[in-house]
Amino acid sequence: MDIQRLYAAFKECGRVTTDSRAISGGELFFALKGENFDGNEYALKALDAGARYAVVDEKAAVAASGDPRLIAVPDTLAALQALARHHRENTFVDGRRLTVIGLTGTNGKTTTKELITKVLSVKYNVTSTQGNLNNDIGVPLSVLGINSGTQLAVIEMGANHPDDIERLVKVCEPDYGLITNVGKAHLLGFGSFEGVKKAKGKLYDYLAEHGGSIFLNADDRDLVAMAAERKGLNVIDYGIEYWGAMVLPSDATHPFVRMAVPESAENLLCLETHLAGAYNATNIVAAIAVGLHFGVSLEDAIQAVSEYIPKNNRSQLEKTARNILIEDAYNANPTSMAAALDNLASVQAPLKAAMLGDMRELGEDSVAEHVAILNKLVSMDLDLVCLVGEEFRKALSQVDPAAAHWFGTSVDLAAWLKANPVSGHTVLVKGSRGIRMERILSEL
Repeated sequence: MDIQRLYAAFKECGRVTTDSRAISGGELFFALKGENFDGNEYALKALDAGARYAVVDEKAAVAASGDPRLIAVPDTLAALQALARHHRENTFVDGRRLTVIGLTGTNGKTTTKELITKVLSVKYNVTSTQGNLNNDIGVPLSVLGINSGTQLAVIEMGANHPDDIERLVKVCEPDYGLITNVGKAHLLGFGSFEGVKKAKGKLYDYLAEHGGSIFLNADDRDLVAMAAERKGLNVIDYGIEYWGAMVLPSDATHPFVRMAVPESAENLLCLETHLAGAYNATNIVAAIAVGLHFGVSLEDAIQAVSEYIPKNNRSQLEKTARNILIEDAYNANPTSMAAALDNLASVQAPLKAAMLGDMRELGEDSVAEHVAILNKLVSMDLDLVCLVGEEFRKALSQVDPAAAHWFGTSVDLAAWLKANPVSGHTVLVKGSRGIRMERILSEL
């Protein structure tokens, strides 16, 4: 593969896409292949739609068409990743290589990335991962979004398998790293909690090897232990307890996360947010820590966090005509589910309900982890519990919380809510992406 030719084509285009339907004109189209699609079949259509060049597999039939706008490579995904790495290595700010902050973790990655971006944008032109494009395709696309005006980049990396982070750091080559936390998620791919820590720890490994720095939540024993195992890490500590900050109670008057952050030994600054869930406090202090390191004042960082409004069913709080909804339905695993329930337990409200969907990709631990959530529900004495999915059905044979109702799908639950309206409740809505718990929101 001629990386110089590919990079010249990228510089000429300035934009990359992997979706032939999203072409507006002038893009560099990458024909990626998946289990159920082959982008090579759409390469000529992409060119007809206005793409300037199309990168295709050299063994694909389209490569023999002779169209000079086709760039044939041995592997289009590998080419996309190599192009991103080359772009990262050849992007400079004031004569110095661009600074990249790499971010991963079990929970809170996207929210923390958004908060960091918001805080850093007070002082810098920041390019960061859009949405949750944090996988083998999303990370290179995010890196290729870096432009001549970028002063800092924040790249989110997700992982479902042991070697995911190890591959992704080689694409974005971070100078700084932050792991939000390590918990029980994707156990089907990682094998165990120790497997999760080893996989996420590849970010620390890369930074230790390359003289990088990490932002470390000094309150998190797992992360502290992981950092201590690796020689050569430059550590920038932060933490709620470490800083002497406080999470203030939430109630009907103040339903969102509120914090008191020390400006000095004598003075605390109040931080009001639009985030639901006290578990977001660690994400908030992480963003402030990054901002402080890069020269953003504490007052400006607090203001930036206070202006951030979540979206996409991530830590959102919505007051409907009948209920108060804590919408955290984008994803779920045992760690985030327990944290969301702890938050619900802390909320002062006359009537509370939990509407939960299965936690997926937990492998042989799945039933036990769902039973643990049911036991937690039993201890909470909620007014209404609605459970969706086969994994919860299996767990209900061992633990059956009072006031619990089970449904096969979120569509079934939505129909039940339509026939049995719920009013006057504070309702937590959470589940794995595949359960689509957002389907029930319109009935609440």
